Amino acid sequence: MGIIFVSWSIFLSLLLVMCYNGNKVNAIRHQKNDGIPTDMNVLRLHSMDVDDKYHSDVERGHAMDDHLEIHGEQESGDAHIAHVHAHPSSHMDHMDPSLLVFFFMEDLKVGKTIPIYFPKRDPSSSPHFLPREESNSIPFSLESLPHLLQIFSFPQDSPQAKAMEDTLRECELKPIKGESKLCATSLESMLDFVNEIFGFHSQIKVLSTTHFTKSTARLQNYTILKKPEETPAPKMVACHTMPYPYAIFYCHYQESESKVFKVLLEGENGESADAVAVCHLDTSQWSPNHVSFGVLGIEPGSKPVCHFFPADNLVWIALPSLI
Repeated sequence: MGIIFVSWSIFLSLLLVMCYNGNKVNAIRHQKNDGIPTDMNVLRLHSMDVDDKYHSDVERGHAMDDHLEIHGEQESGDAHIAHVHAHPSSHMDHMDPSLLVFFFMEDLKVGKTIPIYFPKRDPSSSPHFLPREESNSIPFSLESLPHLLQIFSFPQDSPQAKAMEDTLRECELKPIKGESKLCATSLESMLDFVNEIFGFHSQIKVLSTTHFTKSTARLQNYTILKKPEETPAPKMVACHTMPYPYAIFYCHYQESESKVFKVLLEGENGESADAVAVCHLDTSQWSPNHVSFGVLGIEPGSKPVCHFFPADNLVWIALPSLI
C-alpha cells in the first residue's frame, strides 16, 4: 500500500468522518424525520456526466432552494449574495449562488477578486462513514430505493427521498471517456479506489480547503493575497460529498491533464482561507450542459475550467516519482 501523507487537520477531519457510536444504522433509522443530517454538502460540485434534467434543475436554482429549505439555511448569507450580485455587468445575476466556484486559469494572480461560494458546515454534525462491513450490508442502488426509504424512515415523496434518489442516480451513471469513478460508501473503499488509480506503491497525499476564521457568509468576494502555489500532481482523484443519510463520497479520476493549486484568499468581511483549486485543461469530453460552461460562458474544449473545492471535499494526488 502506498505511503499516505496527510496534514494533521485533514487527518482529524477524516477521523471525525469515520466516527460512529454503537449501531450506526439503527441510530440513523430512528432519528427524527426532519431531513438528511444537517450541514451536508448538498451543493457539491456536480460530476461531468450528470443528465440534462438534473443540470436544468440546478440552473433554475430549484435544487439549491429545496435543500436550503430542508436544512433551514436561508439566513444572513442572502445579504452577501445580493451584495456580490450588485456588481454591474455580471451575467451571473439570478444564478444559483452555489455555482459561483468556477473561474478561468488566468484569474489566478495576486490581487484578483473573485466571488466564491464556500458552504459552511460543522464536521461534527455531518454524516459519518460507516465501517466497510456495515456499509456493504446495506443496498446502495436506485433499484433498492423503496427498501432504503423504509430502512431510514423517509416518506417516499419527501425531500430526503429526492436527495437520496439524485445521489443514487448520479452514482450509477456511466463515466465519460477517460474517467474512472466510484461512490465510496466507506473510508476503506475510498482508499482502495485511490490506490487502484495511483498504484499501491505510490506515494500519495490529500489536500482540502482550510478556513482560518469562522464566518456565516457562504458567498462573498475573495481576493488572492499571494501567488497561487501549484502542487505537482501527475495524477489526481477528486472526492465530493453527496447528500445521503451516511457519508458518501463521489470520487473520480480523469486521464486528461489537470493542475492543482493552493490559493490564499481573503474575504471582504476579513475571513481568510487556504483554498484548493483545480484547473481542468481539457474539457472536450464534458457534457455541453455542464454548469461550468453556463457560468463561464464558454463551450467544451475551448478553455481550461477551474474551480474551488469546499472544505469537506478531498483532492488526492500522486507525488512525483523520485526515480
